Amino acid sequence: MKEIIVGVTVVVLLVAVTNPFEIWMPDMFAMLLVAVLAAAVALFAVFVLSERGGDERDVFHRMLADRNAFLAGAGVLGVGIVIESFRHALDAWLPAALGIMVIAKIVSLLYGRRRY
Repeated sequence: MKEIIVGVTVVVLLVAVTNPFEIWMPDMFAMLLVAVLAAAVALFAVFVLSERGGDERDVFHRMLADRNAFLAGAGVLGVGIVIESFRHALDAWLPAALGIMVIAKIVSLLYGRRRY
């Protein structure tokens, strides 16, 4: 249940930061405050919120969720790279994030094969 609450909180804060429909017009300090809060909650969700393993079924569900999250993130970043490339305005964060995701996966696979 706490994973769902943290996930919804991250999504709501990220929508508030991007302000997709320009519903509200915050000043620069308010926007910075919301961005810092969104980053803090996202970092908490990624690094601090611990997952405790149970039986093999629970481990399988976590691995499946991790795999689907990686594929979704890589897909979105890939589409973002293509769209931004067509606009001739590719932001360096998109390929950097995708590259870091792929490198982290490769390092994790190598570590897992060597360690276990």
